[in-house]
Amino acid sequence: MEFIDIGANLTHSAFRPDLAEVLAQAWGAGVGQIIVTGTDHAANRAAQALAREYPRRLYATAGAHPHYAEAYTDADEAFIRESAAAGRVVAVGECGLDYYRDVAPRPAQQAAFERQLQIAADCDMPVFLHMRAAYADFIAILKNHRQRLPGAVAHCFTGNAHELTGLLALDCHIGLTGWICDERRGRHLHGLVGDIPADRLMLETDAPWLLPRDLRPPPRDRRNVPAYLPHIAAVVATAAGKPVAQVAGETTATARRFFRLEAAA
Repeated sequence: MEFIDIGANLTHSAFRPDLAEVLAQAWGAGVGQIIVTGTDHAANRAAQALAREYPRRLYATAGAHPHYAEAYTDADEAFIRESAAAGRVVAVGECGLDYYRDVAPRPAQQAAFERQLQIAADCDMPVFLHMRAAYADFIAILKNHRQRLPGAVAHCFTGNAHELTGLLALDCHIGLTGWICDERRGRHLHGLVGDIPADRLMLETDAPWLLPRDLRPPPRDRRNVPAYLPHIAAVVATAAGKPVAQVAGETTATARRFFRLEAAA
């Protein structure tokens, strides 16, 4: 089976000591390609450097996470535009709104989100989206731009049926993480998996965060890694009532189309 992890924060300091080993474990587990998430200027540069180091294995996004919206500058925008136009990234983002933590003021988040959606439209790039506790404003802003975007994926979807319906109505793809493995917070997702069309579903780890809580034995370092993606796929498959091989094939094909990826080398 082949898997694609559409969202891993491999530029995080948690991977600094042993990234090569982490990647080798991913390849060994069947995770042949990984999208490295860009969240701010430093992470954008580092993600693209990794993509150059591991061609056709690692790819990068470029964007400004809503936590960094207040620091988003014209220079950041120019770099994202340059990266998108030069083909160095496969999506604009991680961008969106986060009212759960409100690290950045909401008007700044909204402005940065609008600007990045405009970049994606201008550069004919899909968007890698973040939404937490901000559905009404998020969907209203996205709706204004959606027709000009070639694709949009709701990264790390953890929402309810109403939110899923709204996203699917805007022809969004849905990214599921190890949140679905969390018996405290993610059980509701089991009932929603069947509502996601097979050609709209993709899988991700959001490593090093969102370690699946049902891993046995749990890793001592409590760090999530891309090699755990097949475990997430197995939980999704059970919820969907499908063989895991079918989920692997469908989500891999969908990710390859969405991000316009070449086959792994």
